[in-house]
Amino acid sequence: MSSRYAPHVAATLSLGLPLIGSHLARMAIGVSDTVMIGWYGVVPLAALVIATSFFHVLFFLGMGFGTGVMGLIATHIASGNETEVRRGARMALWLSAGYALAVMPLMWFSGPILLALGQTPEVAALAQQYLRIAGWGLPAVLGQLTLNSYLAALERTAVVMWVTLVGLGVNILLNWIFIFGNLGMPELGVKGAAITSLSVQVLQLAALVLYARWLPRARQYQLFHRFWRPDWQALREVARIGWPIGLTMVAEGGLFVGSNVMMGWIGTQQLAAHGIALQITSITFMAHLGLSNAATVRVGQAKGRGDAIWMRDAAVTVIGLSLVFACIAIAIYLLFARPLVMLFLDPGDPQAPAIVAIGAGLLLYAALFQLTDAFQVIALGFLRGVHDTRVPMVIAGFSYWAVGMPVAYGLAFPLGVGPAGLWLGLCVGLTLAAILLMARFWRGHARGDWTPRPPAR
Repeated sequence: MSSRYAPHVAATLSLGLPLIGSHLARMAIGVSDTVMIGWYGVVPLAALVIATSFFHVLFFLGMGFGTGVMGLIATHIASGNETEVRRGARMALWLSAGYALAVMPLMWFSGPILLALGQTPEVAALAQQYLRIAGWGLPAVLGQLTLNSYLAALERTAVVMWVTLVGLGVNILLNWIFIFGNLGMPELGVKGAAITSLSVQVLQLAALVLYARWLPRARQYQLFHRFWRPDWQALREVARIGWPIGLTMVAEGGLFVGSNVMMGWIGTQQLAAHGIALQITSITFMAHLGLSNAATVRVGQAKGRGDAIWMRDAAVTVIGLSLVFACIAIAIYLLFARPLVMLFLDPGDPQAPAIVAIGAGLLLYAALFQLTDAFQVIALGFLRGVHDTRVPMVIAGFSYWAVGMPVAYGLAFPLGVGPAGLWLGLCVGLTLAAILLMARFWRGHARGDWTPRPPAR
């Protein structure tokens, strides 16, 4: 048994560990913003939580094109179809850029939207200041995502990690300069964090473009040759696969954003603690997201070769690795909840003890859904590898919004459970999604229903 899965473990870790590292570094950029704004003040921290939540909803909706093309490219590479690799990746970049520019007005006029959602005028005004600057980074972020998928399908994931790690260092330095007004610069607070985010996103995109043009293995695909020429058939294909992924991501991300909004109704301290707890859980989630990306590539390769047995073995391997990471995360939450929350706050802030108490309690609830949160994103990775995106979109929407969000609201407000009730609702929605998505993959695709004959071995 060990000899059967050992090659899959090695190949999955070779793909997945750099992806995990890049996701962690990308998340660390957001964490550094949260930590440094948290040192600056509680109200700016609450504004940043709301602003980045707003940004992420729009990001999630547009990320389907760049995410969906990963499995598509992996399949075409495995089947030796060079032309389709170029066509899919190029039109994913087109769709990502077009979408980002189309939604920019929503970020420019976000203040009234946030007020309508129940945020205080001060928080809404600061959040709008942030989004009017950082929002211009959305085309760069979505472009990075598409190039990440392209390079992952080519099994060149390490460069993405290193580019993101360099971006993390630049982000911390620029935050120190612009947020607090060091090295002769004015003190800009939240606006300084936005300038930093935009700068880092543009620099990272430029680095990935240069690498993708240089990479010897990628030269045969000529990704940027006549980039200006439209390919309507490929564009429709990428859009067909990508838009359900975007809506799926909105369904899941919106579940957490909705919890942010409802937590804001409870109070500023609760919202700040909630934002910190979500940042911490998001860090550990990056391990499963990286493995999910690796699963998409591995399953996509199996589909391209028509090998159902190989697909099942690769899937079992990813699940086992994800289980290991989940158990480690649970132990960390149970043992170090209070010190973790304290990292995000100024110890001298008089509100810090109350925020730490709330945040540490929420992390205990986060330990409850580590396994199901991991398995639902892994299942989505499997399904994207076989280009199955529409039914998973329906499953996600039902699980998160028809079940998870009503349970969260009912526990938090009518039943009076408060912040803990919101997190229990998240747990219910994620658990249902994990069960239904895994069942779809293992009862359908993993049995080889997508190929009419067994592969040559």
